[in-house]
Amino acid sequence: MTDDRLASPHLSIVVPCFNEESGIDEFLRRAVLAATAVAGQNFEIIAVDDGSSDATWDIISSRSCDLSNLVGVRLMRNHGHQIAATAGLAVARGERVLLIDADLQDPPELLLMMMPIMDKGADVVYGQRSSRAGETRFKLLTAAMFYRLLGRLTSVPIPHDTGDFRLMSRRVVDILLAMPERDRFIRGMVSWVGGRQVALPYERDARFAGETKYPLRKMIHFAVDAITSFSTIPLRIATWVGFMSAMIAAALVVYTLVQWFAGNTVAGWSSLMATVAFFFSIQFIGMGIIGEYLGRLVQEAKQRPMFMVDCINRGGVSRPLGILSADMRPSERRAAVERAFGIEAAPTASAQDINRRTGTDA
Repeated sequence: MTDDRLASPHLSIVVPCFNEESGIDEFLRRAVLAATAVAGQNFEIIAVDDGSSDATWDIISSRSCDLSNLVGVRLMRNHGHQIAATAGLAVARGERVLLIDADLQDPPELLLMMMPIMDKGADVVYGQRSSRAGETRFKLLTAAMFYRLLGRLTSVPIPHDTGDFRLMSRRVVDILLAMPERDRFIRGMVSWVGGRQVALPYERDARFAGETKYPLRKMIHFAVDAITSFSTIPLRIATWVGFMSAMIAAALVVYTLVQWFAGNTVAGWSSLMATVAFFFSIQFIGMGIIGEYLGRLVQEAKQRPMFMVDCINRGGVSRPLGILSADMRPSERRAAVERAFGIEAAPTASAQDINRRTGTDA
């Protein structure tokens, strides 16, 4: 038990799952093979069930009986992909952490290429899509437009054509978990951290099974979260549009007065109503932009837990996790996870040891 208590796994693989019963077995098979090739048996797979309505959790629980490296985390309800990924990162104990989806569009086998890059000093190795099999033209076009727009709006350089598929060092993961915001855009947050981040171009595969969990509505919501999390330019645009509207209104007033003195007034309301509708629409657009930012401030001010964990499953045994928060200190978070694992509390490390290992305050 000493080794289990004291040693962190060399590698953690975090995989958020939502209704993935048709593909989770194949993902686990390939992920185990890839992890074994780079880390032997010194790895863990954190499968986070994000409130699935199918048999995803039953499959994870069943597989954990014969797969000692698998840890199942069940959230109390559906929180969304970004929060589910954060919950997995909070549970992961590895010195290196791979964040990947369960649909196998991002091949787990790329670990064999990512690990040597990190051995050379990279803090983050992120997958950059050179092609995307199985995607519609509409999805490809909107994705390209989103990344280009985001690049122009944000001061943080966020690489184009990337998702959340990336290998991160322990230091980067702890910094990421220390960020308290609840409207999370993980790929942007990782870019904000900085350090040495290296791209790994790859060809993205078609989805192995099931349906996409990002319909148009969720894509739009995700894009709004990304822009409002990393840019205040929309607020400035609202201000600029307001000044332009005021200038147009002043010009219309001057035009109206000139026409009135010239005796060219025309009875009717069509042009008046069109003008009023135009200015009201501008006002409502500006109010909507301000409302998006204000709503996020309200949610942050409530300080509700970012996620709620129902239980954690290891070795086929489910245990309640208790309180786990992304903003816990690394030592507190690890102690909470190990208690849920049924592992005795390890001797408390010194502040110097923790700082040296994580690069953050204990």
